[in-house]
Amino acid sequence: MGILIQPLLTEKMTELAATRQYAFRVDQAANKIEIARAVEKKFNVNVTSVRTLIVKGKIKTQLTRRGRVEGRKGDWKKAIVTLKDGQTIDFLATV
Repeated sequence: MGILIQPLLTEKMTELAATRQYAFRVDQAANKIEIARAVEKKFNVNVTSVRTLIVKGKIKTQLTRRGRVEGRKGDWKKAIVTLKDGQTIDFLATV
């Protein structure tokens, strides 16, 4: 599996695209330099900055016949990438 797992196409990220910022779900072991190189190579753009954060997994509860079962989703890493002026990424064209 590569560094970039999937782009995040939410309402908030669509609004950020107007400011040349795009979000990706990335490998937890990847650092900012590796993320920038992967985005530049895949989409043929110039990256000016990368911000990363760890998103904590949610706790899920399910009621069953045998009682309450609790589980936890895994943590994952998000990267917000800012591109050089005049450059954009069209996710629908790259599919």
